[in-house]
Amino acid sequence: MKRAFITGASSGIGAEMARELSRRGYALALVARRADLLAQLASELPNTIAIPCDVTDSAAVHDAVRRAGEIDIAIANAGVGVTAWAAKSVADAEMMMRVNYFGMLYLFDAVIPAMMERRSGHFAGVASLAGLRGLPTSSGYSASKAAMQAFLDAARVELEPFGIRVTTVNPGFIETAMTEKNKFKMPFLMKADRAAKIIVDGIERGARIIEFPLPMSLGVRLTRMLPAWMVDRAMAGYTRREIDPSKTRR
Repeated sequence: MKRAFITGASSGIGAEMARELSRRGYALALVARRADLLAQLASELPNTIAIPCDVTDSAAVHDAVRRAGEIDIAIANAGVGVTAWAAKSVADAEMMMRVNYFGMLYLFDAVIPAMMERRSGHFAGVASLAGLRGLPTSSGYSASKAAMQAFLDAARVELEPFGIRVTTVNPGFIETAMTEKNKFKMPFLMKADRAAKIIVDGIERGARIIEFPLPMSLGVRLTRMLPAWMVDRAMAGYTRREIDPSKTRR
């Protein structure tokens, strides 16, 4: 029986991926800070263990991996997002980088040596379409997701000779606790269980990059080809709608 290891598994996409993988016959090791929610989910799924862990603690992540045993698929899903102006969000940006980027990096560091030794395994990082373009009022979040994407792009090439697959996951807006605070209309908003199925389908077929929803993916990628002045002008209105300059946090 193959074993999957998922961070940020207590709710949202992480919890739904756990349910989807369990239905497909995987044993699971689930990691998150919220021990009560994690234990409840693990009790509902067969062959599942819950390991409370803060992904910003490298030693704790390495210990969780040791407790899980041999891991076939590692999914760095833990993430956090804060809406704030770029000029006022240094502390928030640092926190998002610790959770989103370094949280992924610590898991990578913990699982990859064993995968290289046995020349098999799969590592996936849940980034975001927001990492493809710096979004106003989400500068720190976009930067953390862009860092994940760049790291995974490089790692994918480096690890292919060792038989290890690397997948970058770039979702759009998903119905989770992170998006509940958004007051604006979120285009192509998708339920977490649907997103989880798309991600697990992609991982099982060995996809290098999983992006969805397709219309939003195409739209964001189009902005990367347009002149900067044109994109800046289009984004100006978005900035005014998204944040009150007097409020820099959630």
